[in-house]
Amino acid sequence: MKPELLAPAGSPESLRAAVQNGAGAVYLGWGDFNARRGARNFSDGEFADALAYCHVRGVRVFLTLNTLVTDRELPKALETAAAACRLGVDAVLVQDWGLFDLLRRALPDLPLHASTQMSVFTSGGAMEMAADGCERVVIARECSKEDTAAICQNCPAEVEVFVHGALCMCYSGQCAMSALIGGRSGNRGRCAQPCRLPYGVNAPAKKGYPLSLKDSCLARELRDMAGMGVACLKLEGRMKRPEYVAVITRIYARLLEEGRAPTSAEEAELARAFSRSGFTDWYWQGRHGAGMFGTRPENAPDPKELFDAAKAVYERDDLRTVPVRFTCGIRAGAPCALTAADPDGHTVTVAGPVPEAARNRAVSAGEIEERLKKTGGTAFRCERADVTVDDGLSLPASAVNALRRDALAALAAARAAPPVRRELPAPPLPDINCAADTPRLTVSVTNAAQLTGGLLDLHPARTYVPLELLADFPALPRGETEWCAILPRVWRDRDEAGLRRWLDKARAMGVTGVLLGNIGHLPLVRDAGLALYGDFGLNVFNARSLDYLRGKGLASACVSFELRSAQIRDMQKLLPAEAIVYGRLPLMITENCLIENSGGCRCDRPNFLNDRTGAAFPLLPAYGHRTEVQNSKVLWLADRPDWKRLGLAYARLRFTTEPPEECVRVFRAYLDGAAAPGAFTRGLYERGVE
Repeated sequence: MKPELLAPAGSPESLRAAVQNGAGAVYLGWGDFNARRGARNFSDGEFADALAYCHVRGVRVFLTLNTLVTDRELPKALETAAAACRLGVDAVLVQDWGLFDLLRRALPDLPLHASTQMSVFTSGGAMEMAADGCERVVIARECSKEDTAAICQNCPAEVEVFVHGALCMCYSGQCAMSALIGGRSGNRGRCAQPCRLPYGVNAPAKKGYPLSLKDSCLARELRDMAGMGVACLKLEGRMKRPEYVAVITRIYARLLEEGRAPTSAEEAELARAFSRSGFTDWYWQGRHGAGMFGTRPENAPDPKELFDAAKAVYERDDLRTVPVRFTCGIRAGAPCALTAADPDGHTVTVAGPVPEAARNRAVSAGEIEERLKKTGGTAFRCERADVTVDDGLSLPASAVNALRRDALAALAAARAAPPVRRELPAPPLPDINCAADTPRLTVSVTNAAQLTGGLLDLHPARTYVPLELLADFPALPRGETEWCAILPRVWRDRDEAGLRRWLDKARAMGVTGVLLGNIGHLPLVRDAGLALYGDFGLNVFNARSLDYLRGKGLASACVSFELRSAQIRDMQKLLPAEAIVYGRLPLMITENCLIENSGGCRCDRPNFLNDRTGAAFPLLPAYGHRTEVQNSKVLWLADRPDWKRLGLAYARLRFTTEPPEECVRVFRAYLDGAAAPGAFTRGLYERGVE
């Protein structure tokens, strides 16, 4: 089956460009809860018009509600989705767990798509979303063809793949760089694109761009994707101009229709429309490296000739028409009738005046047929007209034209009519309160040296250790603490057998809990006999997210560090809640190893990403030869007692680059309420994010 082609519509003009150039569906933003709030997006009237315009032409419309949502924003987000549902939107893309759970309960007939912001990159994660009612899962851009084939084979939901456009350096949904540096959250649709700025890896930031990936172009891979069962091919570009949308949609639509790879001329057109030092397909090929990176000059000129031609075509608005079959009967003594039918099963019939007896020349079936074929300026084209006329009758041309107009208007209304869907009351949250008077301190470590007797003598409530680090332990150190394994934030299907062996070993050593940072972790650990705790990677932003995770069997969850302290305080604690109160907060987790890309793997020693201001961001190796970028300053709240009054059950001290003795000093400082000994940040606890 041929995959659906999904094109970006950042404005009404881009929507027309996408539709007229062959898109099977478009995705767009309406309201305040979409991941491209910087795009023009759609007003209320434009959104309703967009739905009618697309549906008449057989194009589906997906609404992006794919941002994190606070408790106060949830009612408005639900109303946005409900209004879109009433108007007939075909699906809604969601990131936030609480909003997802609310929509599936309050709008049970509205199709939901798991946004790429949910960070799904394994069969287990995709199957988890399918089991919870997602019709489609948009998988991570970093997935290779082998990863994608495995997910398509195992997941009962549709699988959507990004095939063209910008690549984020960080896994979608896991980037906090824009939020922590500039207060503009990518998880809230306000990314400032810090990855496009110059940096140096273990060197001053000059003219290097180690975070700026080339755009992806998978135009040569469409036949393989269709063969493995990919349901939808997504083109990125809601922030780009309509002419760009027209060019890339036209080329990809043609490739899908003709079942072929692009010609060199088509590849050149794609590059002229927009590229960053060319394109890359390395993630799809399972490759990484410095060859994936590129830039685009700030004032790079648009290809005027290419864009002018594209604009001239889509502004005509007549490329995309629906075939219609007319059946017309002109009978003596009865109102004339015209029936219009489309290939999708819609049939309408309209009536006109009673024909008169001809005084001079009688109207012929051929004349009527010719007038019915004049559908210019509409979304329809006459494929066939069957006309029956009794002898000796007269019918003015104006009456035939009115019949045609009325029939096409009725057919358009039938095609654009929204489906009947249930709209149920928003379910109330359960009467549960897991708030604590004072949080207990927990610690997470990055290396074995940090697990000293001095640290464990301070009796952390929990000690979180990376699973891959535990795999090398002969035994756990002695200490009055609950030992918990941190699962890798990023992995693949092929890694799961090894992860399960490590979990078995950890449990045998005395580990009793496991820290989950991804929805795909759940199938790995449900039967492992361990307590399940949610990590920051789950992006818990509201009480409904806590309730959703409670239903998944979690015993506690770490809330997002993009929340202000007041938002954490006011959140109903439907699970025992945890927050990070100390440490270098993670800015990115990347598929590429930044250290290896800079000229050789030196992951066994300190490495830094340096920006133009001189700030140095530590680079830590992550499971699978990936990189986690840490903030340049540590979060310090010890001297601000407010963190103890947020209703948290646990407060985490996150140790990354600290030497062992520093870990002990920090723990004592939080017990004593001491001031920071050096440079620090308050994170987002006080200022929050846009």
